[in-house]
Amino acid sequence: MTDLSLTVSRTISASSEAVFDAWLDPEMLKRFMIPGDSMIVPSATTDPTVGGRFEIVMRNGDQDLPHSGTYTEINRHSRIAFTWETPFSETASNVAITFTPNGDGTTVELSHVKFETEESRDNHKAGWGKILDSLDNVLG
Repeated sequence: MTDLSLTVSRTISASSEAVFDAWLDPEMLKRFMIPGDSMIVPSATTDPTVGGRFEIVMRNGDQDLPHSGTYTEINRHSRIAFTWETPFSETASNVAITFTPNGDGTTVELSHVKFETEESRDNHKAGWGKILDSLDNVLG
């Protein structure tokens, strides 16, 4: 692992409460955690407490891609942080999301740290960007 990192941000057309809550709600996660056009999320579970775990199964064709992690920080309506574990990485990386009210919407900034390669970082940057676009479509 290296200190390779990424940051993506979007302004979502919904309140910070609604945007924050979407990240902790398994039914909402199934609707927006879609990093690619042909992907779906058949299952998602959350235990939205510090130390609680989540699991999101992304499906691309007939391949299931499980992602899981542990919540390390939950500050109501302002910040969520968690580990990010995938079958494609030997160790967990870290994700932090901040939610800042912005007029009638919310600016969401997502930072992801510790990638093994630049390619992995770049692929995740594209995926997180699509996920934030999808979140805006679901809530907007």
